[in-house]
Amino acid sequence: MDGETLTTIFLVGGIVFMILETFIPGGVSFFLGVSGLLVAGLRWMGIVASPLTSVITWLFTSVGLILAMRPLLMKYWGGESNYKLANEDIEAMDQVVDVIEPVNAKDQSGRVRFQGISWQAKTLEGEIPAGAKAKIRYRDNVTWIVEPVNDIEQ
Repeated sequence: MDGETLTTIFLVGGIVFMILETFIPGGVSFFLGVSGLLVAGLRWMGIVASPLTSVITWLFTSVGLILAMRPLLMKYWGGESNYKLANEDIEAMDQVVDVIEPVNAKDQSGRVRFQGISWQAKTLEGEIPAGAKAKIRYRDNVTWIVEPVNDIEQ
């Protein structure tokens, strides 16, 4: 492979990587592209001539740019990220759920459907039949403590 072809490959590859960054954001492919353009420039000026030296230069400049510049880039132009400190138990309180297996105070064999998932449930007194509605009061480990909707003042 002649020198001009390899220089063209680094030039076009660098541009392609930089364009690829618009479709797959993250800052990595942009720096791979910048490194490709840098190596193409070094080859065009005659500073780097060997294909092996070109590839090694591209690898080291890519890694160097990613390690040195990506944190700075992500600090100022990073994507949106939202953090929500949530307490699922508090959000679940007073939610009305469907009873899918009878819930009673004696054992934890009852089940309710909450957020599309079947959960163990029990009630503090009485029994709630399957098909009825119940309201979540709190959670004890992985078991929801529920009460019948009819018995709760609304």
